[in-house]
Order: sequence, then structure tokens, then C-alpha cells
Amino acid sequence: MTDSLPYIVAKYNYWLYVILMMIGLYAMIAKNNLIKKLVGMNIFQTAIILFYVSIGYKTDATIPIIQNAHGGHDAHAAVIHAADYINPLPHVLMLTAIVVSVATFGVAMALAVRIYQRYQTLEEDELRMRISEE
Repeated sequence: MTDSLPYIVAKYNYWLYVILMMIGLYAMIAKNNLIKKLVGMNIFQTAIILFYVSIGYKTDATIPIIQNAHGGHDAHAAVIHAADYINPLPHVLMLTAIVVSVATFGVAMALAVRIYQRYQTLEEDELRMRISEE
């Protein structure tokens, strides 16, 4: 147990993301209110985005822009070490995921508003009962 404690402490950010994911998953599964389910979905998506952004982080790394790559007298003499640069792909993909997340949340909220206007409730049990009565 004491051997794994430094490892757990060193990776505390990943543990926080897992906790956030479980809070979001719990809200989506256990709550009956549609708005609470949507907030849980949003928390879950945010935890995944934070996880991927933290994967792309590298200590003492720089942005992947190579100086003097298109000419100059030292262009051919410079050796490129990939370990010195961060990977931009997770960050770019998460920008796309943020846009999708916002769009999904907006459409889901619009649907929730329409459901409330028609059935006067956002509780799943009452919705099932009112839909079965129709």
C-alpha cells in the first residue's frame, strides 16, 4: 500500500478527472429530472476534455514550431528532437469536442424546454405516465 501512495499522489489530476466522470455518470443514471441529467452529461464531457488536455501536457516542452525550417544557414544542421515538443493533437481534438459539447447541450436544453411546454414536467416518471395516458 505504501509503495503505491507516491504514484497515486503524483497522478492526482487523473484521479480528479475520474471522480468528476463518476459524478457525471451518477447524475445521468440516478437522477429523474431531465435538467439534472443534462448537467451530469455536461460534467462528464468536461471531465473527458480535461483528461485529454492533461494527456497532451509535457513538462519543459515547447510548441511544435521549428525555427529556421524553410531556409537559413542553420536549417540543415539543426537536429529535431520530438521529445522537446508537445503533441498538439489532443488539444485540437478537444477544441472540436468543446464545440460539440456546447451544441449538444444547447439542443438538449431546447428539447427540455419543448418537453416542459407540452407536458408541464421534467421528471421522467411523470413524463412516462403522461405519455402512456395519451
